[in-house]
Amino acid sequence: MASQVATGPASSSMASSWTGLRRTESGYTQRAVASSTSFPSSSPARLPITSRHETRMLAVSVEKKFVTKKSEEVFTAAKELMPGGVNSPVRAFKSVGGQPIVFDRVKGCRAWDIDGNEYVDYVGTWGPAIIGHADDEVNAALVEALKKGTSFGAPCVLENELAEMVIEAVPSIEMVRFVNSGTEACMGMLRLVRAFTGREKIIKFEGCYHGHADSFLVKAGSGVATLGLPDSPGVPKAATSATLTASYNDLDGVKELFAKNKGEIAAVVLEPVVGNSGFIVPTKEFLEGIREITKADGALLVFDEVMTGFRLAYGGAQEYFGITPDLTTLGKIIGGGLPVGAYGGRKEIMQMVAPAGPMYQAGTLSGNPLAMTAGIMTLKRLQQQGTYEYLDNITGKLIAGLLEVGREAGHKLCGGHIRGMFGFFFTEGPVNNFGDAKKSDTEKFAKFHRGMLEKGVYFAPSQYEAGFTGLAHTEDDINFTISAAKEVFQSI
Repeated sequence: MASQVATGPASSSMASSWTGLRRTESGYTQRAVASSTSFPSSSPARLPITSRHETRMLAVSVEKKFVTKKSEEVFTAAKELMPGGVNSPVRAFKSVGGQPIVFDRVKGCRAWDIDGNEYVDYVGTWGPAIIGHADDEVNAALVEALKKGTSFGAPCVLENELAEMVIEAVPSIEMVRFVNSGTEACMGMLRLVRAFTGREKIIKFEGCYHGHADSFLVKAGSGVATLGLPDSPGVPKAATSATLTASYNDLDGVKELFAKNKGEIAAVVLEPVVGNSGFIVPTKEFLEGIREITKADGALLVFDEVMTGFRLAYGGAQEYFGITPDLTTLGKIIGGGLPVGAYGGRKEIMQMVAPAGPMYQAGTLSGNPLAMTAGIMTLKRLQQQGTYEYLDNITGKLIAGLLEVGREAGHKLCGGHIRGMFGFFFTEGPVNNFGDAKKSDTEKFAKFHRGMLEKGVYFAPSQYEAGFTGLAHTEDDINFTISAAKEVFQSI
């Protein structure tokens, strides 16, 4: 069981041998020539060292100045066109301050903004880029699919292919319905659990985020937590009156809610690893206890695996922890970077969904050929030997290194990882729930975030968001990030 402690081996050599790195036109350089590092032995064969990685170890070249003039101009104009200048709140950088950067392009584990600054990216479009941005094989398949059309609004064989892959991979899923986003998946799931059980009440957890549907905007995480917003205006009381909340990892609190609402709770919905109020892992007793309680009461257990699905293991968090829910929501990775979502579970439950059953849910772009193609190609890559060992190796080294150099600089830090998902907080910890997460020094995180941005590392612009690694990240990228963090930690 992973804990809120770095689970990868600490490497003092990584931190000490890469002092004084600078971002340059040619890539990573340092003040003196250094010897090249290699991939961990567990890295997949499909990830060879290439010349573009080797050139980052060159001697000093002219340092490139961090400039955001074009980003500032575009964002200023955007604020007159879109609310807050963005189409999703966290992008506005409100919790970390400073000017948000405007992306121009991405490739592998890198992003470039419109001013030409280059970043090692640990956001990965909030999770989907697990095999790397703009993967050549995925793009080639998309080009071929594009020739046949972008949307049919009718069945296509690609839906069958991806459905079979998802059903084979995820322990709880016997049937699946594709939609267009994680929010839409959770909306469909919510209607389904109520239709199947004939009950209305649900239990969710403080700091967990299941999309922006009315019923879930109660003590929510993600952008709601990041911006410090109360329960959203515009949500009628009737929409949330049946939403009960508990503290994550508090099994007694869940038991108390069931005792007070016996026979009335349709489902318990949770992130099996929290990613929307920072990275928070469950205890074994918590997950096992909820599984037992829901079975005993006739309620359903739902894992929201929009973040964790195919990231913690090929079968998601439920495979990793060995706990099988009744329903699962998915997104992000199964679209390979294109808009997608899904919900699925036991056949007897899913057959309630129209047209097989009376619970209505529809979507014109659901199962569109582009998203299905990207998802199929991505999952094929994730099936290759060594994938999750590699993710665990590099992510463990990243979080261990960050904690080490941060603590050496005198900061209170805690953090951890599971496979390709990680997080850290500016507090001693441990962090077991959203209340603990709120003890983190968010002002210090904001300074850290800006310092790393200026050195060419892109972390999520919020203390309350998990980070992501992917197969395109190399050991060189990890070393560079830790060395940059060492300088930033010492400066804040």
